[in-house]
Order: sequence, then structure tokens, then C-alpha cells
Amino acid sequence: MSIRSRLLAGSALLAFLPAIAEAQLKVGDAAPDFTVTTVTSAGREAKPFHLAEHRGETIILAFFPKARTSGCTMQMESYRDKYAEVFRSGKKVTLIGVSVDPDTALTSWARDAKFPFRFAADVDRAVGVAYGANAGTGYHKRHLYVIDPAGKIAFVATPFLQMSADAYSELGNAISKAGGPR
Repeated sequence: MSIRSRLLAGSALLAFLPAIAEAQLKVGDAAPDFTVTTVTSAGREAKPFHLAEHRGETIILAFFPKARTSGCTMQMESYRDKYAEVFRSGKKVTLIGVSVDPDTALTSWARDAKFPFRFAADVDRAVGVAYGANAGTGYHKRHLYVIDPAGKIAFVATPFLQMSADAYSELGNAISKAGGPR
């Protein structure tokens, strides 16, 4: 491919970038509804998680690439260690780590690491696609959404910077604001 062809192809791609950015979910948008298999350290939950059934709660969807990898482990361990402070110990706040891993891998990881929150096995990537964390192939990107009790997007972090202490402070503030006073 010639340099000219590459430049033309690149400029055509650049022309689509504003449309792609506009398609991303933003604060105030209705959260796309979904149903997905969820697991905890105790195993697969009997009833699939259906977002619409959780109105009145603050929902955090934390998309991540892959269970048991170093960055994802650090992120989930931070959630575990800050669960009481940031996630109100799960009182009217539901944290769901979402990846393309199968439910068996997520269950064993949750059990081994003593994670007190749910994981979603989004093996068909449907939830990731709906939230812009996946283009339909490969692993999820590290995106995070806070959904308020009315079902609206209240906070977006794309990407969520799991290495930054400020990211967890911002997340805690967003959860408090979305769900009202403690």
C-alpha cells in the first residue's frame, strides 16, 4: 500500500471518529437493559441478573479484560478492600465485574480472592457491546459505568484507571451522588 493510500485510508477513518465518539454512552443516557449470568464466590446465581429488575439500586458495571491477570486482579482487590467505604458494603449498591470469562473461571477467582461482589460472565460479549466496552470480539476494555436508581448513566470512566487512587475517590463520589446521601 502506498503512502498516499495509507493517508487516504487514515483520513477516512478520522472522518468516522466523531460519530464513534457520539455513539458512546454518556451521563444522563438511559442505561441499556440486559440480562446476564452472574456468579459470586458461592457459585452461579440461580436467577440471571436483569438490569431492569434492579431499579432503586445504584449499579456499577466494571468491565475488565480477563480474570486473574495482574491489572484486573489489582482492580478487583481494590474493590474488595474498599467495598465498605466505596460500595457501601452492597447496601443499595450493586457492583458487577463484567468480563468475557466463563462463569466457572469467575466463580473460582471470586472464591480464591474472597471478592464480596458479583461477576457477570459476558461470554457472548452482548453487554460489553451495548456499553461500548467491546466491539464484538476479544476482551472487554476497562470501562466503568455507574447507573443511578432511575436507570440513567450517572458516571462514566472510559477507561477506568485502576492504578490511580483518584479513580477510586471519583468513583466513590459518583456512587454517593447517584444514590443520594448515606
